[in-house]
Amino acid sequence: MKPKNRVKIGIFLFFLFIIYYLLNKKIGIGIPCVFHELTGLYCPGCGITRLLFSLLELNFFQAFCSNPLVFILLILIILYLILKLILKRFNINLTIPNYIYYFLLIIVILFGILRNIPGFEFLTPLKL
Repeated sequence: MKPKNRVKIGIFLFFLFIIYYLLNKKIGIGIPCVFHELTGLYCPGCGITRLLFSLLELNFFQAFCSNPLVFILLILIILYLILKLILKRFNINLTIPNYIYYFLLIIVILFGILRNIPGFEFLTPLKL
């Protein structure tokens, strides 16, 4: 896919999300987590929609409380992309080794397990 097309798709998806955000504020439409609805447990992704809504409102504390793992990962991804853009100007290619991806997968699985164990309630999504 050409970079121009990626940008167009990204802008289109961003505007769709803004429309969804506005509808959610007016009507209260929400996206339920199928995993949580079926099992009563929180998956590693529970709270991402609330996190994104909180970021749109620039409420970073509420965003962090909605899903701490994804909040931290978003910061790391943004820093990685900025570093990659800077290094690209100097013709330096920045790649992430495969073991980093495996490490992140283990972290996500552990986060999904811990947020359902008593004593780790602070990891459950913030209720709005």
